[in-house]
Amino acid sequence: MPRFLAVYTMRPEDFDAFRARPKAEQEAIDEAGLKAWADWRERNAAAIASTDVMVGKTTRVTRSGIADAQNQIAGFVIVEAPDISAAARLFQDHPHITIFPGDGIDVMPVVSGPPEEMQT
Repeated sequence: MPRFLAVYTMRPEDFDAFRARPKAEQEAIDEAGLKAWADWRERNAAAIASTDVMVGKTTRVTRSGIADAQNQIAGFVIVEAPDISAAARLFQDHPHITIFPGDGIDVMPVVSGPPEEMQT
């Protein structure tokens, strides 16, 4: 079965706005969101090939050196599906975009073969 990488994205300004909310409001959203996330994982268990990985602050390594950086990546998961459309449909009601302040989930095929397998 083909595998797909789903990358959870969140704009830094949306994360900052969420953290600026009153603590009780953040906790209520977190509680509802984590329950919905667990429910989503249970509903889609057969398709999930790896556990969700959430990530924190970024350090970027370039030819010029190592420095703090910022990007929109909040985490990722690998799923199995017949094709990219089916993989994308798994995430239509995902709490990352329906409850948490995530702005999207980018779904792309995992390729390990020749370059012609890569799709943009």
